[in-house]
Amino acid sequence: MYIPKHFAVKDHEAIFEFAEENAFGQLISTLDGELFSTHLPFLFSKDKTNITCHLARQNPQSANLEGQEVLITLSGPHAYISPSWYTAPGVPTWNYQAIHIYGTAKVFTDPERLKVVVDSLTNKYESAFESPWQPDYKASMLRAIVGVEIAITRVQGKYKLSQNRSLEDQARVIEQLNTLGENSLAKAMATEHKK
Repeated sequence: MYIPKHFAVKDHEAIFEFAEENAFGQLISTLDGELFSTHLPFLFSKDKTNITCHLARQNPQSANLEGQEVLITLSGPHAYISPSWYTAPGVPTWNYQAIHIYGTAKVFTDPERLKVVVDSLTNKYESAFESPWQPDYKASMLRAIVGVEIAITRVQGKYKLSQNRSLEDQARVIEQLNTLGENSLAKAMATEHKK
């Protein structure tokens, strides 16, 4: 990914904190010489060296992932930024946060390991509900999926949050985003603005 220096995120801990909060993204690989992408949630190992996920067994991407270098893309809040919000001349742009994670894929079909992945994802996302659903499904359903473990080889972070604009312009962009209800992006900008 192209990352101008003022948008680069170098703090590994911050990158993975963002990744945990925005863990739904794209698994990109090649299939028959063409790029192929599946949108899905990811789980990160505690030591941040591996990522796991699962795909439908019928998804053609699962057929040749073994040993392939893959790319995972994760993004957070994003919005159009109008040059009319600036005090100095500018051009239309888009503010966003994105993480790219590269790694080597390994496919697994062991039912116990698949159950851990499915149950972990369920527990992570059900925990937000007042009455969380507890994993309760037929073990045979696990035969319909394959697991993927990605050994992380490289991580890139880019927060394009108007850091190349004056502090006054940044404040005006934050104000406009809040007015438009783009509060998550405004909050991300305000956090970056304080650094």
